Amino acid sequence: MQEILMKYTDKYAELIIPWLLTSGLKIVFIIIGSLILNKVIITFIEKAVRIAVRPDGISSKDAEEKRENTLIQIFTTTSKIGLLTIAGLMVLQEFGVEIAPILAAAGIVGLAFGFGGQYLIRDIISGLFIILENQYRVGDIVKFDNAGGTVEEISLRKTTLRDLDGTVHHIPHGEIKKVSNLSKDFSRINLDIGVGYGSNLEHVIGVINKVGTELSTDPLWENYIILSPQFLRVNDFADSSIMLKILGETLPSKQWEVTGELRKRLKIAFDNEGIEIPFPQVVMHRPKGVEEAKVKNDANEIQKS
Repeated sequence: MQEILMKYTDKYAELIIPWLLTSGLKIVFIIIGSLILNKVIITFIEKAVRIAVRPDGISSKDAEEKRENTLIQIFTTTSKIGLLTIAGLMVLQEFGVEIAPILAAAGIVGLAFGFGGQYLIRDIISGLFIILENQYRVGDIVKFDNAGGTVEEISLRKTTLRDLDGTVHHIPHGEIKKVSNLSKDFSRINLDIGVGYGSNLEHVIGVINKVGTELSTDPLWENYIILSPQFLRVNDFADSSIMLKILGETLPSKQWEVTGELRKRLKIAFDNEGIEIPFPQVVMHRPKGVEEAKVKNDANEIQKS
């Protein structure tokens, strides 16, 4: 038994060792070469995109960087797929697999796929226009018809969003009919606040502008604010309050943080200045006879007790 085992071991050793010294080494070189080439391509793409994308004079440095990162991500993903496909075919060839039939089959499958892949083609074409027109970038906060959130990834076929709850949404580009970019170039503070009808409007306006100026000069917030939040107009006469509109401008995607701080400071300032922020109230009136009957019933109950 031992002799038979040794015989088969020697036989397979005679076959495996030459293969390892020829095809095995080629496979190792293919893998190492692919990894090195991938690094070189990624570095080249990154430098080429940084050089090719010129500032338009309108977008901020952060916005231009987002655009560059988006293009780099798309090109590197495409190059990785192409390089992996070529390296995989070369490795299969070293294992003795004929790749010519695979390529022929891929062509037939691709042809058949072309007839039924109109949705994929639509997604890719829409993705190209989104990228070329710079509608949004990785890191932007956008809202589609059926989802919204921070853009985490853009490919030629789909966009990946993560909303405030942490939920990830994958949206094919062909399904996107309307895009609202909430963080491109700059964002805006748009706050409506109500005050009582008995308030002195000139006094209220002065307090609002003072709070907005103090916020925009605060060392913790001044780097986020482009235009100080200020009173704009009397926006509406509501049922129980006069609605005032406050506008300001911030860096992209910072409007929610700054607006929250502005609300807090306005509430404190209004309390200190005695300015009322009204809320809906319901006043109930009882007929006089009903009130007198209730008083008599209460008196009788007290006498009985």
